Amino acid sequence: MDQSSSLPIRVLLVDSHQIVLWGLEKLINSESPRMEVVGKACNSTEARRLAKESKPDILLLDFDLGEREERSVDLISDLLRDSNFHIIIFTEVRDQAAIDGAVFNGARGLVHKEEPTPTILKAIQKVHDGELWLDRGTTGRVFINFLRAGRKAPADSITRKINALTRKERAIVHAFANEAGASNKKIAETLCISEQTLRNHLTSIFSKLEIKNRFDLFMFARLHDHHFQCDMLSA
Repeated sequence: MDQSSSLPIRVLLVDSHQIVLWGLEKLINSESPRMEVVGKACNSTEARRLAKESKPDILLLDFDLGEREERSVDLISDLLRDSNFHIIIFTEVRDQAAIDGAVFNGARGLVHKEEPTPTILKAIQKVHDGELWLDRGTTGRVFINFLRAGRKAPADSITRKINALTRKERAIVHAFANEAGASNKKIAETLCISEQTLRNHLTSIFSKLEIKNRFDLFMFARLHDHHFQCDMLSA
């Protein structure tokens, strides 16, 4: 058995309301030993400090911390810089543009505060397992925006990036296009490789395609999958 699979999911909570932090802590710690809260922050300064000190697996972030001097979208980019955790937005904000911006900046999940408490726990588990937790509306809007951005990119730039990929890396990108939200484990099994080998390939793929995360990879794969389908047919 993989020893890491028996370790609890370490969750950092960031919300401007103390009562919300208290409730979330009780909820998540009730799932012990599967999950545990490793820190609570009520502003961006504390969030940055605790993100470095507590080394969480998941950061559950209130999208509106009430700090006029800094947008939460920018905070997401800052928190994810040189980090290994995933961010789930926990919000009552309905600003679609703001939410889409958060996803583009690296957020892997979205839970609205009025949703049932089991949804929070399920989102934490799924995102920790390498999947995305987004509603269909958000996924659709982000995909359209990504598609528009992709059309603006020079064709020779896209071709150069794709040509830099090895055959195995192209197979992985193709798998992402056809396995929306699938975990690393599922994709690795599909490709008959280990999860560690997949993670190594993903690091190389992110660098070559100049993308930041799995969601970017999924969007790139869907947008340019015709290139990778040809590879599969000629293999």
